[in-house]
Amino acid sequence: MKRKHRGMRKDAAGAPAPAPAATAAAWPEWRYYALGAAAAVLALFWAYGPSMRGAFLFDDNVLPFSLPNASASLGDWVRDRRPVLMFTYWVNSQISGVESSYSYHILNVILHAVASGLIFFIVRRLLDWAQVEKARRDVLAALAALVFLLHPAQTEAVAYLAGRSEALSAMLAFAAFTVFLYRREKAATWTVAAAVLALFALALLAKEQTIALAGLLLLTDYWWNPGFSFQGVRANWRLYLPVGAAALAGVAWLWNTIMRSTTAGFAFKDFTWYQYFFTQCRALFVYAGMFLLPVNLTADWDFRVSRTILDRGALFGLLALVGLAAAAWHYRRRFPLASFGFFVYLVLMAPTSSILPIADTIAERRLYFGMPGLLLILVDAVSRLKVERKALAAACLMVALVAAAATHARARVWADAVALWEDTAAKSPGKWRAHFQLGSAYLDQGRCDLAVREYQKTAQLHAVGYDLLLDWGLAYACLKQPEEALAKLRLSAIMNPSAHVHTQIAKVYAEQSKWDEALAELATAEKIDPNDAVIYAYRGKVHMNTSQVLEAVKDYQRALAIDPNFEDARQDLSKAVTYLRSITRKK
Repeated sequence: MKRKHRGMRKDAAGAPAPAPAATAAAWPEWRYYALGAAAAVLALFWAYGPSMRGAFLFDDNVLPFSLPNASASLGDWVRDRRPVLMFTYWVNSQISGVESSYSYHILNVILHAVASGLIFFIVRRLLDWAQVEKARRDVLAALAALVFLLHPAQTEAVAYLAGRSEALSAMLAFAAFTVFLYRREKAATWTVAAAVLALFALALLAKEQTIALAGLLLLTDYWWNPGFSFQGVRANWRLYLPVGAAALAGVAWLWNTIMRSTTAGFAFKDFTWYQYFFTQCRALFVYAGMFLLPVNLTADWDFRVSRTILDRGALFGLLALVGLAAAAWHYRRRFPLASFGFFVYLVLMAPTSSILPIADTIAERRLYFGMPGLLLILVDAVSRLKVERKALAAACLMVALVAAAATHARARVWADAVALWEDTAAKSPGKWRAHFQLGSAYLDQGRCDLAVREYQKTAQLHAVGYDLLLDWGLAYACLKQPEEALAKLRLSAIMNPSAHVHTQIAKVYAEQSKWDEALAELATAEKIDPNDAVIYAYRGKVHMNTSQVLEAVKDYQRALAIDPNFEDARQDLSKAVTYLRSITRKK
């Protein structure tokens, strides 16, 4: 029996037949990267979609674009201690003023997207240095970038306009670090050093906490260049010489601050530096838990201060940190990336989570700058899993989708003041600020009975201040309860006799047609601050209601002379002039 010949197929003439043409040309690799990046950006904009046109919230309302001098020149804006940050707000104010928050949110999301892209390149280079399997490096770097991009804990830094300082400063610091990592020579040239220092300076001028980048550069050179040696540090003297000089200036400034402190040692008014340190020994683990399982995020954490090393488990936190640091050092050669990530986390969190007291002991936005350290630990752990590249990529995609859905839900909370503070008050019922802000949000929406309820809770949790009494009084006035309103407003005026509180007392009197009392309060307000346009606008209303039209016109004109953009006064002036003309015609 003859065997079949399995050689090359031939045509009728005996010549080899041509191979079948390829059905489609293979895509170049860069197209897959571009497609993945585009999909990630689309996911990002969908995740933050609910907050894109959200309200200006909390500290947004005390930023320059929300204040009367928002029309000031660029030079006035950048005189702030964070000129780079203020420049970005100025750009937004030129585009949309305070009429819409859309351009502000768009820029926040763009900055976050750039920072996430830089995370990809940072992690990709470190995976290369750690000699992780080459076929997995891109997938693992993409995992780190996607987690950073879509993690729900990032929402405060991205959806909250005042949180831009975190995203902008971190993005610039990551850019400096990327330039440092991708230098061609082990010893940085003058050009590389200049680029790194320029980006570092911009980061510092956006927010001061990025000073930790200096520690990150030193740690990186020691760890990887060439490996657990100061040889790389010495070789990069062009970079570290100016950084060292700046660090000395920073230390001098800090020491001067300590010496000028009005309390014993360096302290915040509510706690000392060492009490803050004890508290942060616990807080660092809360941030790590927030990274691993972001299920209880809130705008105002109820995280109490550890007054002593034995208070609230601070000792256990400190011992755990020391133990983890010892383990990371001991296993630095076996798990170089994870060990490096642990120390990166400590270095980047140090400015806000060490000995420099900050009023809020925990804030989610602080994790933004420190998250790369935790991402490196995650990537090291995932790289050791025995799974195929495609399965790993599919798992990364699932993680990204779940994270995007969680961030979308969290962005809904940050889109509205009532939603934000209801969520916060529910998760931190013992924080007076959450109830106070919720009351203010209710008051802005005219839900005055709910506002009164929240102000009562605030008074139970915290010492009553003039600002609480003022808003409490306005809520009672909204409910048409003038006696309760006047009682609160008068107490506020005693504690802080401002022009504003007297105008609000005058308004309550005017609503009862008590014109003489209203005018008396406005006269008091004028003595306190004669440049408050509201005084004259309110007085114009009183004069209109008492048929003193000429006086009302003068009042409205004076209000507009102080504030040309006072639309309510402009409309009232138009009505007064029209009324005056109608009377003149009749005569």
